[in-house]
Amino acid sequence: MPQASVDLRSDTVTRPTPAMRKAMADAEVGDDVYGEDPTVNALEAAFAERVGKEAALYVPSGTMGNQLALRLLAQPATTVVAPERAHVVIYENGAGGRNAGVQFTSVDDSRGVIDADAVAWAIEAAHHHYPAVSLVCIENTHMPANGACWPLDELRRLRSVTEAARLPIHLDGARLFHAEVATGVPAATMAAEATTVMCCLSKGLAAPVGSMLAGPADVMAAARAERQRLGGGMRQAGIIAAAGLVALESMIDRLADDHVKARLLADAIAERWPDAGLDPAEVLTNVVTWRHPDPGAVLAHLAGEGVAAGTIAPGVLRVVTHVDVDDDGIERARKALATAP
Repeated sequence: MPQASVDLRSDTVTRPTPAMRKAMADAEVGDDVYGEDPTVNALEAAFAERVGKEAALYVPSGTMGNQLALRLLAQPATTVVAPERAHVVIYENGAGGRNAGVQFTSVDDSRGVIDADAVAWAIEAAHHHYPAVSLVCIENTHMPANGACWPLDELRRLRSVTEAARLPIHLDGARLFHAEVATGVPAATMAAEATTVMCCLSKGLAAPVGSMLAGPADVMAAARAERQRLGGGMRQAGIIAAAGLVALESMIDRLADDHVKARLLADAIAERWPDAGLDPAEVLTNVVTWRHPDPGAVLAHLAGEGVAAGTIAPGVLRVVTHVDVDDDGIERARKALATAP
């Protein structure tokens, strides 16, 4: 794809900022498998404090963070209750069954959240020959629902159901800081309702690689061993962890700009395709999705105008705003969308 293209496929396509590149070049490093990389240790401590957890672990990807949570919190031959379009259900290549020996009970997530009553039903169903539930996974923001944010009261209601059943919650917060910026609710307040929380440093925050998993100290100690079993142990990882520190320190507040840009795109999409199932008022963060009978035609048209977009399901397109798309890029994308088939 030409360098000048407006790349809206994902917020993972960003390039490290100049501050990140300098931090990476200057990073003090050691062997992280031995726990001796000072930059990784600093990143883990900073993230744990930021989300209000005892400890954190640096992992290569958000998928690995989620898979570690499944291995540690769920039990083999049980079911994990999750949104039907959750990343852990759909976009991790069936890893839950392979890595943790679990299956999923997926529940309606059309609003971007799952109803606590639906979770309570799944738990009760175990007394009627259904598989036992050992974990509940949620996603905040919920990508397929236009990056929807969990209302805090609904999150707490869900927690009351899982606490009564003595079940843990894993929060896939790949874009949790987008939710923080959009709602004004601190990430730590949201994470307090979950046992573990995962966040991606490379989604929206512009770090080149890496995600964080945080939770109780004993769970994170076990996660370090499981990370090794999955091949995720890294050596002088401080070089990339340094960019993660910059991301936490300087890239969160600016996410509000991406949210404004996403709303502009949502307005253009809804105007072009009024029946596409998109309400721009529901776009609060940086993800916009819509339905179209021929996504390939739309993508080809956009590509011809120098704009890259993507799909997340049959007949469902997506654009995602990020730091590398400026105002001119958004205007270019709006014009391209206005003339799309």
